[in-house]
Amino acid sequence: MTHAPAAARVLLASALSVTALLTTASCMAGDRDVPRALPAGVPEEPPASPSAAASPAARPSPGAQTLNEEQLRAALLTEADLGEPWVAGRGTATWRDGMLKARTENADCHRLLDSLYTEELFGPPSGPSATATLDDASTDSQLRYQLAAHPPADVDRVLSWMETLPEKCERFEATAAGAGGLLVEVAELPLPEAGDARAGLRLTMTGEASGGAPARLTVTVAAVRVGEETITLTNGGLGTVLPEVTQAMTQLGADRLTEIGRQERLRV
Repeated sequence: MTHAPAAARVLLASALSVTALLTTASCMAGDRDVPRALPAGVPEEPPASPSAAASPAARPSPGAQTLNEEQLRAALLTEADLGEPWVAGRGTATWRDGMLKARTENADCHRLLDSLYTEELFGPPSGPSATATLDDASTDSQLRYQLAAHPPADVDRVLSWMETLPEKCERFEATAAGAGGLLVEVAELPLPEAGDARAGLRLTMTGEASGGAPARLTVTVAAVRVGEETITLTNGGLGTVLPEVTQAMTQLGADRLTEIGRQERLRV
């Protein structure tokens, strides 16, 4: 018996889900000049740097307030936003300890690996936070979506640092207890013009899983500042990890967070 038809159906379902996400994000963007997220490998104009995107006109007003935990929870994305085969998280992904918990001699590259493993790209939140974890039931990929308050200046410094990593950490070796030697490659992940400032990366780790079987971990990460709040989104797995999912969720999440912030300002 062949599994090709089932695999084809899974890929088709994923493609249709991504198409729906892109359409939703485009509609929510309204008349703003928001580029459509593109598949990996398709060239597009380079995204504005965090410093350029965070111009005085884009920065929050001095009276801007952080959202409370209840408001952040309301802004979280769920499995309903992605559709099948995505479901609510079923626990910590095994590849986190098996491959992502790794060390390397390069300080910047080690900082990146450590930040992804500890899930604190910007350090501990300075205010309220909310997190959602979603699993792709067909591939065991896991998406983690966090909203948290961080000082905007600190966020922009981290985003600027992230922009340097495709050059500083383009290709390096790391060691993980569960996988031994790993080859790690880091590239830029183009993002839609979401929020006030943003940066995206695509990381791949190639090595051996427990038992000696070849393994390849792919992790996409998107970080976006929206006023006083920050979105951190990671999507990773040992199977197919579609960059379009990360790109579309970034746009949708930023638009939703912006709208909740706007409604809160109207109530004040």
